[in-house]
Amino acid sequence: MAFTEPLRDTKDFGPGDYEWLHLLVGDWQLISDLAFGDLILSFPADYIPAAGSGNGRGMPAPGSSFRVLAHVRPATGPTVFHKDMVGELLPDELSGPLRAAWVGRRIERVRPSGEGAGASGPVKVVPLVRKGRTLALLTLHAGRAPGQVVSRQEIVYRETADALLRMANEGLWPDFSAPTGSRRGAPRVGDGAIRLDAEDRVTYVSPNAESALRRLGIDGELLGERLMDLVPPVLVPGADSDETLAPVLSGRTAWRSEVEGARVSVNFRSVPLRDRSGRLGAVLLCRDVTELRRRDLELVSKDATVREIHHRVKNNLQTVSALLRLQARRMTTDEARHGLEQAMRRVATIAMVHETLSQGFTQNVDFDELIARQFRLAAEVAAPEQTVHTRIIGEFGELPTRLATPLALVINELVTNAVEHGLAGRTGTVTLEASRVQDEDGAGQLLEVVVSDDGAGMGDVVIEESGVGAFRRAGGGEGLGMQIVRTLVAGELGGWIRWEPRQGGGTEVTVCARLDD
Repeated sequence: MAFTEPLRDTKDFGPGDYEWLHLLVGDWQLISDLAFGDLILSFPADYIPAAGSGNGRGMPAPGSSFRVLAHVRPATGPTVFHKDMVGELLPDELSGPLRAAWVGRRIERVRPSGEGAGASGPVKVVPLVRKGRTLALLTLHAGRAPGQVVSRQEIVYRETADALLRMANEGLWPDFSAPTGSRRGAPRVGDGAIRLDAEDRVTYVSPNAESALRRLGIDGELLGERLMDLVPPVLVPGADSDETLAPVLSGRTAWRSEVEGARVSVNFRSVPLRDRSGRLGAVLLCRDVTELRRRDLELVSKDATVREIHHRVKNNLQTVSALLRLQARRMTTDEARHGLEQAMRRVATIAMVHETLSQGFTQNVDFDELIARQFRLAAEVAAPEQTVHTRIIGEFGELPTRLATPLALVINELVTNAVEHGLAGRTGTVTLEASRVQDEDGAGQLLEVVVSDDGAGMGDVVIEESGVGAFRRAGGGEGLGMQIVRTLVAGELGGWIRWEPRQGGGTEVTVCARLDD
């Protein structure tokens, strides 16, 4: 259930309000880290909608407790709450100040006496006001050890957190125009923080931020300087110009930008600070992402190498398939020609999987696209002189390489067998069905594949196997194709296979493969 569900039940708020709260909770780790405290989002357990309040504004009922909707802990200091508070009720002694803050739409401070409310320090209550309405309450619970010396860093961080809380109270933060979603290498408070004033000048640099700037190549004094004057001279000559760099380094736009020095890459994130009267400055977060980018480049290089290998394997297999085709044409007996043609089809099936892998960027295969081509081709090649209709039901989805190749071979053999033996020279339909089902023991998902035909059928016999037991046709014979199927299902797919009569005539073969190790 979404944490905004209690708000939706009241009918007082709209989609924009829910989205704004989601943006806040998605980025409130920033405030928690700057304030060295836990943040809790709460909503009245007993809420009076605007239509029934008498003054046109929704509010908590008299004596109502407040239920926790979301909770975040600081990464820069100890937590006040050692258990997750989501779903819990805040202590009753906070109900009065919380209701006062809700109704008055003002930030309140209270020092609770009970341990459960964060007794080690005062609680700051911040009503989240948007379009003149209080949506929910944000409470900051920050503890401090007795006799703890307050550093310059802590003072600046707490002042910055207070500025952001005031912006949240006035509905100015978070900003809908700011980038959303997690990004690999995005900086956090602990990575480095820089405080700018209203004139874009540096007023504070955390130790980690200073280290990142020094590695970037910036020497000399930082305080009182503008980053836009310091950073561009140390960038790599000829590097792509980032149009967002200037507004990010000046702290005037809520955005991200990455800069590259001679040997270092640094990621910057800007969070402007303002109030109703205007701009107050900004806080910039920065992170040295040099090692992260190096690993990204290695992964890209490895991916390209793997794709090239798949491409070469595909080419080699196609060459083998062509040689088998040429050899088959030179055979004087039908049996030898048929055997070589079957080998050619099997090699071509494996080549098709490698062709798909050579075009993708992951080691997963879009099996629906692959099997759509192979399924029709297998039916046509198995009986070029008869009419065979094909039909696919359901979706396979993406499959890992370890399953894609053996499953493609199994389907190829089953379709060939259905056309050559089930339909045996007559017009008919071969159907391929795919579905994902939950394993009976709850261990994971299974992929269930059914290949059926409306041909002559196999009588009333039902044969099922889950190991390497042999499937023997009546009379004791078994072709190479079925031996391949049994081996791949039991070994590579780790599943089972069942042959049974199809309702309405024909044969139905079900293969089940385990998707999760």
